[in-house]
Amino acid sequence: MTLSRRFEEFMTRIDFHSNVPDKIAYACRLVRKARNADFRVVILTQDSTQMARLDETMWTFSAHDFLPHVAINDTLAAQTPILLTADPAMEAPHHDILINLSDAPPTHFARFERMFEVISADDADKHAGRQRYTYYKQQGYPLTHFVADNT
Repeated sequence: MTLSRRFEEFMTRIDFHSNVPDKIAYACRLVRKARNADFRVVILTQDSTQMARLDETMWTFSAHDFLPHVAINDTLAAQTPILLTADPAMEAPHHDILINLSDAPPTHFARFERMFEVISADDADKHAGRQRYTYYKQQGYPLTHFVADNT
């Protein structure tokens, strides 16, 4: 095994999901899937308004799924599997999965095993997503890209 291959094994895997019609609902589906596989998740939102919408949606997203979550600065954060934050420089108590709904690379994304970049069909969001893709690629991170099927 080459040294570069061994280094890549320890790098954050980054999955881009683009053309997403509703970033909040899409994030909830990603979280449900991650929790069903017993992963802990941190979700970075664009701002406190989007974080409040996400918080509300997570309570009502599904009648059959419970998505236990708190804000990252809550006293129960270390014991809660889903954390919400609008702070790109957040310090998380766990580092399984990061879902980025913001328009900038999170400060500490490299601490996570895996990160999902969720990009809407909005032109400004697509442009910011392309910039992040280029940034991560230049840094040598393993990237995948999925286009949401809106049919």
